[in-house]
Amino acid sequence: MTDFHSIHRHQMVRVAAATPLATVGDITANIDATVVMAKDADARGIDLVVFPELNLTSYAIDDLHLQSAQQRASEAAVLAVAEQTAALAPMLLVGAALVRNGRLYNNAVVIHRGRILGVVPKSFLPNYREYYEKRWFAPGLGLRDLTMRIGDADVPFGPDLIFAADDMPGFVVHAEICEDYWAPTPPSTAGALAGATICCNLSASNIIIGKGRERMLLAEAQSARASCAYIYSAAGPGESTTDLAWDGQGLIYELGDLLIESRRFVQEPELVAADIDLERIVQERLRNGTFNDSAIAAGHPEARFRRIGFTHRPALADTGLERPVRRFPFVPNDPGRRDEDCYEAFNIQVEALAKRLSATRSKTLVIGVSGGLDSTHALIVAAKAMDRLGRPRSDILGFTMPGFATGDATKGNAWALMRALGCTADEIDIRPAARQMLADMDHPFAKGEAVYDVTFENVQAGLRTDYLFRLANQRGGIVLGTGDLSELALGWCTYGVGDQMSHYAVNSGVPKTLIQFLIRWCIRTGQYNEATNEVLSTILSQEISPELVPADADTGAMQSTESMVGPYALNDFFAHYVVRYGLAPSKIAFLAWHAWRDVEAGQWPEDFPADARVAYDLPTIKHWLERFVVRFFQLSQFKRSAIPNGPKVSGGGALSPRGDWRAPSDGTAAVWLDELRRNVP
Repeated sequence: MTDFHSIHRHQMVRVAAATPLATVGDITANIDATVVMAKDADARGIDLVVFPELNLTSYAIDDLHLQSAQQRASEAAVLAVAEQTAALAPMLLVGAALVRNGRLYNNAVVIHRGRILGVVPKSFLPNYREYYEKRWFAPGLGLRDLTMRIGDADVPFGPDLIFAADDMPGFVVHAEICEDYWAPTPPSTAGALAGATICCNLSASNIIIGKGRERMLLAEAQSARASCAYIYSAAGPGESTTDLAWDGQGLIYELGDLLIESRRFVQEPELVAADIDLERIVQERLRNGTFNDSAIAAGHPEARFRRIGFTHRPALADTGLERPVRRFPFVPNDPGRRDEDCYEAFNIQVEALAKRLSATRSKTLVIGVSGGLDSTHALIVAAKAMDRLGRPRSDILGFTMPGFATGDATKGNAWALMRALGCTADEIDIRPAARQMLADMDHPFAKGEAVYDVTFENVQAGLRTDYLFRLANQRGGIVLGTGDLSELALGWCTYGVGDQMSHYAVNSGVPKTLIQFLIRWCIRTGQYNEATNEVLSTILSQEISPELVPADADTGAMQSTESMVGPYALNDFFAHYVVRYGLAPSKIAFLAWHAWRDVEAGQWPEDFPADARVAYDLPTIKHWLERFVVRFFQLSQFKRSAIPNGPKVSGGGALSPRGDWRAPSDGTAAVWLDELRRNVP
């Protein structure tokens, strides 16, 4: 597939918020500024540009809007911009006041490749405090199925317009103007329910203290509530400062996420761009029944809106990717957001476990402690749950259960952690029982042969679980599961009498990558004593291993989980976009390549170790994605269909059949494998 690296092949479009230098009433200068920015956008591969409100005249000219010379010049400006941008690819949303049927309207004029697609009048006119718009303009409220004459052509006119590319699925645009999205019922809500995926706001919006944050709040909320992208462009330098000031704020949001924000109070034009993922928006709507019910409740807006078609003709070239893609989608890069998420995730687990302990009236909590990442996290959650219930940590019964490949270091870490936390600690060597079982089965290992097959591994995993359940029976407790979301996605757990089963799976909603950050958060915020912190730091630095197969006799290398199932960083990336958004494998590969191809590019979470930072090329990503697809869709669902209770933690989703994920246990991965192999080079 030669165009794999093009954003357009992956249902993305590049959009921009433009802040030109305004010139009060100098229409020629404003035309020139608009065309220059349109040409810049074309050179940068931008598909859609949103200009400020009334940018062709400037906003704050007051009664000059009512001068016929100004009105004629405004219409001529629209025609001039259309003519001068006919050879350019971007769709342009420019602001102009135009006369129709004896009324002056404040409009968004939609222009594409020299064609005026339509004119959208402002619905809500502010007429309070410093605003006097009803003095000059007529509202567009209630207008439907109308046209207006511009030059020699009749073009669609009214707030009932959305603009849809016929050659780019999902590229559907709605326009509203400034006050419209301060209204309790923004027109963009109906536009989104009618099918628009990108909602645009041409705004003047003078600046006062706190208003910048208010705009961000509204754009963030509208993009989240209406399941859309939201582009906002406010007037900036050059507007009249007779009684007001202007800061030129440009914002681009997608589904509540800020993709980019312009600088404010600068004295030069600015064009901020980001790539909008149309497929992600559409998939979000498909998953959200309330979105569709809202369209029903609103009387099906799509039946009232006119869908104005255009042919966009995108260039399927590699223009890079202009949007942040987190390497760890379950972990924010921003330290403040990261710590907030960690606080919530940790306390969700603690509260869930505390409730389960209270509900079952368990005398004890039984947990197998390997010294690995997952059991470590489950144990520190258990300790905090006991603290919250006012119970002694000695009610936690922790057991190390060394097998044929248990290392001294991990067993030592398990003991050190249990002692530091003050839980009741013990050890059961499972090797005698495992040898007996293998002998009873006539397994080659019992005869001295170095056969380390899945039976050899699962005998050990099963015995550990069997011991834990019987210990819980004996000592009035419940078994705390330690397996995480990443292992459930991959099926990397032993079914039934194994680590797939427990009385309560406290980690089942937490991916492996997030667990590492949760443990670092516990250390950084002083959740435990210094002795505990030292052990936690040691555990974080060790190789992830099930320790079921003895170290290689030639190299001494221990069994490595990631060498068998792939890097957890990639697997968690894949799982996020499969479970949360349902994206196709080729799209996931494209995003993963941009996130992981260069160690120096992008942003790493602040506390991620520098020596652990790696890059993955496209062949490596494709290799592990193919294996993930097989494991997730074809091999592992039967394990997820029978998992015990456990709390959902992340908006990225959970895999409980009672929650986010329902799928047949006897499914096939053929559709996903075919899509991956056909579309990823």
